[in-house]
Amino acid sequence: MTDPVNWLVVVISVVFAVSALLTMWRIIRGPSILDRAVASDVLLTLVICALGAEMAINHHTRTLPVLLIVAAVGVFGSISIARFVARKDNVDT
Repeated sequence: MTDPVNWLVVVISVVFAVSALLTMWRIIRGPSILDRAVASDVLLTLVICALGAEMAINHHTRTLPVLLIVAAVGVFGSISIARFVARKDNVDT
């Protein structure tokens, strides 16, 4: 582990892991549906960043389709939650 790249990989992994744990905490604790939606978007962004970092470290592009699928799921999830909340607000008023 004396190679600087290995230390950088460890630091990146720790940062992603801590960020994911904190985001999961926000998803569990809430308190509102919008807090959970934003936290799930952050978690998807962390997954995309982790996959991108893995691609850069290992010098390949094999997981690029996975990145695109995860990004599409994030966008469609955000749109559906926004529509659900907007519809719920119209019913409540």
